[in-house]
Amino acid sequence: MISVRQLSKHYGELKAVDNISFEVGEHENLILLGTSGCGKTTTLKMLNRLIEPTSGEIYVDGKNVKDQSPESLRRSIGYVLQNTGLFPHYTIAENIAVVPKLLKWDKSKIESRTNELIEKLRLPVDSLYKYPSQLSGGQQQRVGLARALIADPPVLLMDEPFGALDNITRTRVQAEFKALDELLRKTIIMVTHDVQEAFELGDRICLMDKGHIVQIGTPQELLFKPANDFVKQFLDAQRVQLEFKTVTIGNIWDRLPVGGLDNIATTLNENTSVWASLTAFDHQKQQQLTIKNADAIKTITYEQLMAAYHQYQQRPQV
Repeated sequence: MISVRQLSKHYGELKAVDNISFEVGEHENLILLGTSGCGKTTTLKMLNRLIEPTSGEIYVDGKNVKDQSPESLRRSIGYVLQNTGLFPHYTIAENIAVVPKLLKWDKSKIESRTNELIEKLRLPVDSLYKYPSQLSGGQQQRVGLARALIADPPVLLMDEPFGALDNITRTRVQAEFKALDELLRKTIIMVTHDVQEAFELGDRICLMDKGHIVQIGTPQELLFKPANDFVKQFLDAQRVQLEFKTVTIGNIWDRLPVGGLDNIATTLNENTSVWASLTAFDHQKQQQLTIKNADAIKTITYEQLMAAYHQYQQRPQV
C-alpha cells in the first residue's frame, strides 16, 4: 500500500532522515517510534508532502506522490495532529466539513457522514454547534479524528495524536481508537515517542534513531529478538509491562489447563493479551475467566494464567 524507498531529508549538514526504506501493507498500522529528533515526524510529513524530501521515492497505492499535486494528495490522506489543528473560529461541524467542502460534497451528504462519525466517536450531538475551546481535550481529539476520517481516505497519518491528553483520557481514547470499525479498513502510520502506546496500537513498529531505522518488526520481534543493544536498552525500562501487553492468550494456550465452562461472565479470545486478561480479573467478581480459540474453551484462574505466562517466558529462544 505504501512504499518508501531510500528516503532522505537533509538540512545542510544535518541528516534528519537518512536513506530509509520500508513498506506498509494494506490495513496495517505501522508505528514510527523514537526519541525527539530521531526523524519520525519528518518522515511522516514527507509522506503527504508537507515536507519535500531531499531524495528518495514514496509510493501510495502504486502511485508516486511526486506525480500528484500536494493539495490533491492531502485530500486523499487523512492527517491527525497532536494539538488537533482545529480552526478555533469554526464550529465543530464546520471543522469536520473542511475536506468534504473542498471535494464539493452536497450539504446532505456532509451532514449524514458527520452524524455517522460523531455517533461512532461518542461525541454529543450538540457539540457540532460549539467551538473547539468549549470541548474537553479528549473531545477535541475525537473531532480531529472525525475530520481526518470524514472523506473515508484509505490512508491515515497520525502525529502524536494522543500526546496532549492526560493519562486517564489518553488511555480511554486509545481504547476507543482500537475498537473503532472505521479504522479497520485504513492503512495507518502513526508517530509516537510513547513506547507503551506503540506496543498497544501497532501491528509493526519502526524504531528510529538519528535519522535511521534501527529495527522494524512486530512488537514481539522488537521485544524478544532485538536487532542490537540500542533496541534492547530502549525497551528495557518498561520490559515487564511490555511483555504482558505483547504476549497473547494464543501464545500461552498450550500451557493452560484443558477444559472449561462457557458460563463465566467474562469471555476472552486467543488474541487477548496477558495484560488485558489480568485487567479482566481485576474488573470482575468471579475468580475465573473463560477463554476461547477456534477449537476449544478453557476456564482459568489468575494463578493458572500467571503460571502459563512464566512457563512461556522460560521457553528456549529460537
